[in-house]
Amino acid sequence: MKKAPPASRSSTSTGRRRSRRAIEYALLLIGLVVFVDALVGEKGLLETVKKRQEFKVLEQSIRRARAENEMLREEAKRLRSDPAAIEDLARRELGLIRPGEHLFIIKDRPSAEGR
Repeated sequence: MKKAPPASRSSTSTGRRRSRRAIEYALLLIGLVVFVDALVGEKGLLETVKKRQEFKVLEQSIRRARAENEMLREEAKRLRSDPAAIEDLARRELGLIRPGEHLFIIKDRPSAEGR
C-alpha cells in the first residue's frame, strides 16, 4: 500500500491565515455595524441628544404654562374678592365709565411735515 504524501505546511498555514483573516474582517464588520448603530440608531447617541433637547424645550414650556396658570389664579382670586379690580377690568376691557363721568377722546392732529 502506498501512503499519500503529507500535506505541505505552506498550504495548511495559508488556509489557516485566510480563515483567520476572514474572521478578523467579519469581527471588524460587526464592530463597525454596532458602532454605527450606537451612533445613529434608534436609541443611538444622536437620537439621545435630540431627545434631550426636546425635553428641555418641553420643560421650559411647562414652566411658562405653570407661571401663567399661577398668574391667572391670582387674577381670578383678586376679581372674586376685590370690587376695585372688577371696576378696573371693566374700564380697561369694556370701556365703561361711571355715571356722571365724561369721556374725552383726543385725536392727534397730523403734523405739518405729513401734509
